[in-house]
Amino acid sequence: MSMSTALSGLNAAESALNTISNNLANMNTDGYKSQSTTFADLFYQAYGNSGSGNPIETGLGVQVTGMSQDLSNGAVASTGVSSNMALNGAGFFVIQDGSGGQTYTRNGDFTTNSAGQLITLGGETVMGYPALNGVVSPNSGLQPINVGAGTTAPAAATSNFSLTTNLNASTAVNGTFQSPISVYDSLGNSHVLTVTYTMSAPGTWNYEVTVPSNEIQGGTGTSTTVGTGTLNFNSSGQLTSPTSPVALAVGPLADGAATLNVNWDFADANGNSLLTQTASPSSNNATNQDGFAAGVLKSYSIQPDGTVEATFSNEQTVAIGQVAVASFANPEGLTLDGDNQYSATAASGAAVVGAAGTAGRGTIAGSSVEQSNVDMATQFSDLIVYQRAYEANAKAITAFDQMEQATLQMKS
Repeated sequence: MSMSTALSGLNAAESALNTISNNLANMNTDGYKSQSTTFADLFYQAYGNSGSGNPIETGLGVQVTGMSQDLSNGAVASTGVSSNMALNGAGFFVIQDGSGGQTYTRNGDFTTNSAGQLITLGGETVMGYPALNGVVSPNSGLQPINVGAGTTAPAAATSNFSLTTNLNASTAVNGTFQSPISVYDSLGNSHVLTVTYTMSAPGTWNYEVTVPSNEIQGGTGTSTTVGTGTLNFNSSGQLTSPTSPVALAVGPLADGAATLNVNWDFADANGNSLLTQTASPSSNNATNQDGFAAGVLKSYSIQPDGTVEATFSNEQTVAIGQVAVASFANPEGLTLDGDNQYSATAASGAAVVGAAGTAGRGTIAGSSVEQSNVDMATQFSDLIVYQRAYEANAKAITAFDQMEQATLQMKS
C-alpha cells in the first residue's frame, strides 16, 4: 500500500511535468493557451476512531483530476500582413476543413489559398458572413471569406453631377464658355458631357449639354445634344433659376449600357449656389459626380468587428465579408485537437456564432496575431516544485523498497 501511494505521487508529478514541458514547447505558438494540472487525494482507509471519537484514516495517494487552461489574452503583435488577425477578448475563430467539419482556433496567423480564400496554415478555411453590394448579410449562413485578387467591385452609373463654375459677367452677348465632366454608364464606361454656356443678355445664359455622337446609337455629326435650358443670375451674381436639379437622359448608348439618367445639381448640401456670375474670368473650379467604373481588388483590412473592407482600383472601399467569432458557455470544456484547434463538446456547449465585439465576444485587431500566454518565469518556478515532488516520491519508493527487503531478510 505504501508503495502504491508513493507511485501515485510519482505519476501525478510526472503528469504536471509533462504539462509544463508542453507549455514551454509552445511558448512561441501563436494563440496557444497555457495549461496547468490539478490534483485530488484518493480514497481513505479507515482504521477506527481515536479516544475522542475522531476517525483514524490514511490516504491512498493522489490522482490527476483535470487540466485547466489559462484563457487570458496573449500579447498582440503587429505583423503587417493583411490576412493576419488577433482576438482581443473572448471567442474563437471558426474554421472548416475539406469535409465540412467545423473547429475553432485562437491562432489568427491566416494566409490565402489559390482561390483567394482566407485559410489557416493547415489549409482549413476561415468562415464568416458574405456581403452583397457592400452590405454584410449575417443571416446568410457561414461561408469562406474570399479576399482574392480576382475580387471585383461592379460599376455604378452616375446619378448626379455638379459643376462649380463662375461665368464672367463681362462676357459679350453670344460669348461662350464650356465645362466638361466625365460620367459613367451602367457598364462602367466613361462619357464626357460638355456644358456650353452662351451669354444671351446680362444675367442670363443659355446652356447646351452635349455628348459625342459616336457614343449614341444612331448618332450623327460630331455631338448630340442631351439637354438645353436657361440660367438666370441676380445682381449679386447668384443663380436664381433653375432652383431644382435638371434631369438629363443620355442614350440609347452605343456600348449597350442602359440609358444614363442623371441630375445636374446647382446647389451644394447647404443650399449654396455652385454656379455664379461675377466680373472675373470664367473658370471651372470643381466637378463632382457619383458614378464609377468597375474595379479590381487592390488591398483589404480587417476592422474591429471583423468586417473585411476592400479597396478597389476605382478608389471605392467596400465591405466584402465579415469574419465570424464563436463563443461558448464553458470554453474550458473544449477538446484540444492539436494544430491550434479546438472542438466543441457537451461540456463546452454548442458554439454561439456572431460578430466580433457583440454578446461578450472580443474585438479583432487586423494585421496582427495573438501570441502565446505562457509565462516562462511561472513555468520554471512550477518546474522546480514538481521536480522536487517527483524526487521526494522517488525517495519514498526507495525507502519502502528497503523496508520490504529488510522484512524479507528477517524471514530468511
